[in-house]
Amino acid sequence: MQKRNTQQRRRAIVEQLNLAGEVAVDELAKLFSTSEVTIRKDLIELESNGLLLRKFGGAILLPTSSSELSDEKVSPRKKAIAATAASLIKDHNRIIIDSGSTTAALLPELKHHTGLLVMTNSLQVANYLLEQENEPKVLMTGGTWDTQSFSFQGKMAELVLQEYNFDQAFIGAAGLDPKKGTTTFNELTQLSQAMARVSNQVVVMAESEKLQRKIPNVELPWEVISVLVTDDQIPENVKQQIEQYGVEVICANTTKIGA
Repeated sequence: MQKRNTQQRRRAIVEQLNLAGEVAVDELAKLFSTSEVTIRKDLIELESNGLLLRKFGGAILLPTSSSELSDEKVSPRKKAIAATAASLIKDHNRIIIDSGSTTAALLPELKHHTGLLVMTNSLQVANYLLEQENEPKVLMTGGTWDTQSFSFQGKMAELVLQEYNFDQAFIGAAGLDPKKGTTTFNELTQLSQAMARVSNQVVVMAESEKLQRKIPNVELPWEVISVLVTDDQIPENVKQQIEQYGVEVICANTTKIGA
């Protein structure tokens, strides 16, 4: 490919990224017959203009913001769980909102509260909150971008969290194990554990159907969880089993959903 001027090359990089969803520095350098140093400068400039998100060795598409968190894309069951979880929040609380679709359902409920400080590892959560009229103070963990969980993870994010203390952490779960706690396919569990350590109250938000998922990695043991907010389809014996670990189980009223 013939060399192009800087602006042409950067437009072509964005086009390539939109097609592939992810680009690598070494491959772009070969494609445009230029150095990796030049490509890295291009990616830095494109990131500063909000056109992509850099990661080690390349770049990925920037996550969309509020459009993926709109009410229309949140199930009624998750809305009910979110509304119940939001009732635990007080004005001027300092809270953490972890990445995930269930925790994201909490966001529209925050408009009923004032003076909140929100820390998150999710760009989608941060973008949504910054677009609101009743805008809370928003902090980002930073860290290493994880394409599996679509959030920031890693040691740097953990170190940032350690500099603060919070009233509550709202954390989702890929699975629930009545004997162990929350479970995940993702082996990067340290950030959720760090969120729990710096919060006075750890609130897990998860649908009862997550009990049916057999997932190998324990994320948060029941001993560090304060509250489980789930739906009223959870079996009574399982609810009692979880409560034996000192967890308060709150069931959102979802009986009429889908009826």
